[in-house]
Amino acid sequence: MGCNPDMKAVSVSSTAGYAGFGAALLLAAALARPLPLSAATTDSELELTIENLRSVRGFLLVCLTQNERHFPDCKGDPKAARKMVQASKEARVVFMGLPPGRYALSLIHDENGNGKLDTALGIPREGFGFSRNPTIRFGPPRFDEVIFTFAGGKEDHAVRLRYIL
Repeated sequence: MGCNPDMKAVSVSSTAGYAGFGAALLLAAALARPLPLSAATTDSELELTIENLRSVRGFLLVCLTQNERHFPDCKGDPKAARKMVQASKEARVVFMGLPPGRYALSLIHDENGNGKLDTALGIPREGFGFSRNPTIRFGPPRFDEVIFTFAGGKEDHAVRLRYIL
């Protein structure tokens, strides 16, 4: 699976593991490659409802990967699907044409628009979330805690943002 530029993003109305997360997502979104047509499923739709958004400032940076080595930031994963959308009151992000498979999702609320997850002494200062909304301890969750199966068709998932500072 590669990143499909035709996938539509819709915006309606151990802490060291977080370092560089946002910058990597922003850069990856800019460098995204198209999916081979044989891999795309044109009628599939994964819709994410973003819950607990603290403000409408900045952007939501979303990363979907199937590879544990590239979680949570998708850094270096040419097959990851990424989106960057304006934060909004009732934020939704839609991935169109996503092939069926097992995915892990990570998301940050880049409130100041600098393309990265800001931290203070290694603690995130901006919001973050993951598929399956796992319990957060020190650093990002393990890959197996966030992996979910997308069967194709239309699916809705809720991702709850968390803010520590």
